[in-house]
Amino acid sequence: MSLVTSLTYVLPHRFLSSLARGLAYSRSPWLKQWLIDTVTKRFGVDLSEAAEPDPNAYPTFNAFFTRALKPGARTPDADPRALLMPADGHISQCGAIEGGRIFQAKGQSFTATELLADATAAAPFSDGLFATVYLSPRDYHRVHMPWRGRLLETVHVPGRLFSVGTDAVKHVPRLFARNERLVCHFETDFGPMAVVMVGALLVSGVETVWSGVEIPRYANAVTRKDHRDENIVLDRFAEMARFNYGSTVIVLLPPQVAQLAPNLLAESPVKLGERLATMTV
Repeated sequence: MSLVTSLTYVLPHRFLSSLARGLAYSRSPWLKQWLIDTVTKRFGVDLSEAAEPDPNAYPTFNAFFTRALKPGARTPDADPRALLMPADGHISQCGAIEGGRIFQAKGQSFTATELLADATAAAPFSDGLFATVYLSPRDYHRVHMPWRGRLLETVHVPGRLFSVGTDAVKHVPRLFARNERLVCHFETDFGPMAVVMVGALLVSGVETVWSGVEIPRYANAVTRKDHRDENIVLDRFAEMARFNYGSTVIVLLPPQVAQLAPNLLAESPVKLGERLATMTV
C-alpha cells in the first residue's frame, strides 16, 4: 500500500473535498488559470475535442473540468443492440456478479447490497453483470446513459471519500461500497439498470441533469428521492450526470439480458459511446 493510500485512512475527507470545491469554483483569474494549466500539462488533457478549446475561456476550474465536447467527438455504437460505455476512462473491472458479489481487485470484493445500500434493490442484479469505469483527471467528466431508461429513484449514500486510484482499489477493502455515492435506479425495456456515481477524495460534487447538485450536500444518513411520478426518461447516449472531479461510475445489469464486449479488460482505455455489452433479449 502506498503512503498516499495509507494517509487517506486518517485524512479529513470531507474537509479536503470542501476545500477542493472552493478552489474549483473560484473566479480568481490567476488561480483558476493556474489550476487549468497545471492539470492540462500534468495529465495531457486534449482540449482539441472540447466545445471550447481555449483554456483561458473557462470562468472557473470546475467549468473546465466539466467541459462539453464538440458535436460528433463521441458517437454511439451503430448497432442498436449495443449497450453503451457511459463515460471516457479505463475499465477498473467488469464481469459477472457472482452470488451477489462484485469483484474489485485481487482479494477484494463487495456486495451489490453494500453498493446500493438496499438488499431488495440489489436482488435483481444477483448473478448479473457489472462494469466499473474509472475517470482520470484528463477525461471527459460527463456520464451518459448506457441504454434508454425511466428514472425511478436516486439514493444518496453517505460514506468516506477514499481515492479511487489503482493503488487504493487494490488495497482498500470494499472501497466503492464505502465511498459516498449516488445510486440511480432506472427502469428499461429489459428490466432494472443501476448506474452508480462514486465520489472520491477531492471530488467536489456530483450533479444530475434532473436535479442539479446531489453531492454535496454531504450527509450522515441515506437519502432517497422518488422520481417515479416525474416521468423522467433519458435516451440511450443522453447525458445523465457529471463529476466535478475524476471518479468512478459503476453499471449494474440483471442476469441473462446482455453479454459484455469481449475486448474489455481491466485497465483497458474506453471511450463514451463504445460498446459495453450486447443485448441478448
